[in-house]
Amino acid sequence: GAQQRRIGRTPVAPGLVAAGPQQRAGMVDGVAEQGMPRRPAAGMPGRPVPDPLAGGIGAGGHRSAAPPAAGGDHQSGDDARHRPGPERTQQDGTPSRRLRIVVAGGRGMIGGAVARRLRQAGHEVVLAGRGQGGDLALDFNALPPQGELVRRLRGHDVLVNAVGIFQAQAQQSFDAVHVKAVAALFGAAVQAGIGRLLHVSALGAELGGSTAYFDSKGRAEVLLRQLPAPVVIVRPSLVFSPQGASSRFFLGLATWPLLLLPGGGRQPVQPLHLDDLAEALARLATCAEPPDTLEAVGPRPLPLRDYLRELGAALGRAPRVASLPMAPLRPLLPLAARLSGGLVGADALRMLEAGNTGDPDGITAVLGRPPRDPSVFIAAPEAARLRAGLRLRRAVLALRVSLAAMWLGTAWVSLWGYPREASHALLARVGLHGGVAEAALWSGALLDALLGIAMLLLPRRRPVYYAQLALMAGYTVLISLWLPEFWLHPFGPLLKNVPIAGAILALILLDRAHGPGDR
Repeated sequence: GAQQRRIGRTPVAPGLVAAGPQQRAGMVDGVAEQGMPRRPAAGMPGRPVPDPLAGGIGAGGHRSAAPPAAGGDHQSGDDARHRPGPERTQQDGTPSRRLRIVVAGGRGMIGGAVARRLRQAGHEVVLAGRGQGGDLALDFNALPPQGELVRRLRGHDVLVNAVGIFQAQAQQSFDAVHVKAVAALFGAAVQAGIGRLLHVSALGAELGGSTAYFDSKGRAEVLLRQLPAPVVIVRPSLVFSPQGASSRFFLGLATWPLLLLPGGGRQPVQPLHLDDLAEALARLATCAEPPDTLEAVGPRPLPLRDYLRELGAALGRAPRVASLPMAPLRPLLPLAARLSGGLVGADALRMLEAGNTGDPDGITAVLGRPPRDPSVFIAAPEAARLRAGLRLRRAVLALRVSLAAMWLGTAWVSLWGYPREASHALLARVGLHGGVAEAALWSGALLDALLGIAMLLLPRRRPVYYAQLALMAGYTVLISLWLPEFWLHPFGPLLKNVPIAGAILALILLDRAHGPGDR
């Protein structure tokens, strides 16, 4: 029945065969531009879905279709050619024919884990994403024209989309990345004849959702359901991975002796380990009969505070929990979102309060077993490595904050702490007098302040560190030429530049932006 299709009745044996026909498409671009569908599609959960193996999962295998016309137009027809049903695996467990699978966002946390699983299963994986190192250049902020996108996707058997952003930015909006780019990509995939389409959404996605993130994910789902081909939509809950930004944040919290949580941490969550999600996605990409929609959740819901206690116990900690009053702190949430990459903020709080739970029966059916429990997310050998990583992160944070305080303090001292006459006297020895000296004093102080603020607010700080080294080197050269006695000053104003330069170099090597790279 419809419920059974939603939760997943999925054979675990791979069996996807390529076929040649292409198929029609073309309505997605207009829908994406409007931003809202005109009517619910026939592809909503609960509809009967044709067995992909009826025509093979290869190009064009999701429905009967005719080969493309000589002029390049794609027309459907009843005389389509199909290859026979499920392929078998060889004795060594590898598939008898490798599938060509595009993983959009294959350099991110979820996409990378899926790509590794598929490669281990013997399939050919093509990583699609922006930046260097991808097999197929694909920037969701600037997709190529539809015809070019179809050309790049043609010849592949499966498309897995794991691209997503948690916090919108000026260069990356939810509408561009989660809605318009998804509609264009999957519309082109249908035209290219890709036989299996798999989209990673989010648990809680819905039109008019409680946050812009949920709303954009919900809009994309409705657009995908209007395609003339079935799309498997997977809605993950909170995903645990030691490499993930949110997991690192929770692990850091779990090791503090006292946890101050909104509402005392009573919000329900149902975390899922990344390895289970990756395995489920790999199976859905290659199995015979996937469900329309899968809630990818852990085996049981639990309050956030209990989840943090589970993580803390695995790391040898037993944190106490207290309720954090949010009313006086709400004005600070925008700044907190900026500093944390969106992990702490108004939207994150609304997501938490909305709950993040679902039915685990579907993913249990896909995996052939229950997903692992949060109590066993962290094995003993991994716990030691995580504790060392957390100590390093705290050391890096302390170093970063202390250096930022130094730059901000230097700016204040230059403008208001140190006597202005004494500052002008030092500048006069460098050859700066009057208004020029005053302008130089203000310029240097403002530059110091900007560097300190940038260290605290910018998510990608390496250019800031290089600028600090350059500015400090310039100061050192000027003072050495015109005020050399400062090298022999008992307080060591120049000698202290040596360890400060070492600290900045350490930050260049150790400090990283929020979360994994290109997703």
